[in-house]
Amino acid sequence: MAAPTIAPLFALRVVVGVGDMSASNNPAITLSTYALGSCVAVLLYDPASQAGALLHLMLPESKLSPEKALAQPAMFADTGLPMTLRSFQGVRGDLTRVRIFLAGGASVFCTNDTFKIGERNLRATTGLLSRYGLRAHHAAVGGTINRTVHLNLGTGAVTLKTPDATETWLLA
Repeated sequence: MAAPTIAPLFALRVVVGVGDMSASNNPAITLSTYALGSCVAVLLYDPASQAGALLHLMLPESKLSPEKALAQPAMFADTGLPMTLRSFQGVRGDLTRVRIFLAGGASVFCTNDTFKIGERNLRATTGLLSRYGLRAHHAAVGGTINRTVHLNLGTGAVTLKTPDATETWLLA
């Protein structure tokens, strides 16, 4: 049996709440967000620098509440995504190497969602990524289930938990 390593003792989980974001290049950190329904999580990872970022956006456009967008820009796709990309680059993430995972954008309360917030969040997010010349490499979006995601910066592993399953993708 192999001797235990000390690294797990220093592992940290950074929880990103609704309308918030976080970026780091510390390989001991796992970025996590919970209970994505219509919200969308954008996970960015650079395998070379082990830099990553996680955005948990709630709404597609800041024009819905300009004063809220000033106080909490990560709440909206159009203000949160540019801020997250800048933060990702600030921790040595390179947009030419970035691997992107999207999760959420569901309609969890009913299948006849009049406002289609999840769908609008996804459309806004993918449209903005496209404007930056970026695209998602993996996605677990839409439907009617909630999702929780974790990004391990040391390995590039994304763990996706749903009510029925746990799946893992490697962004490295």
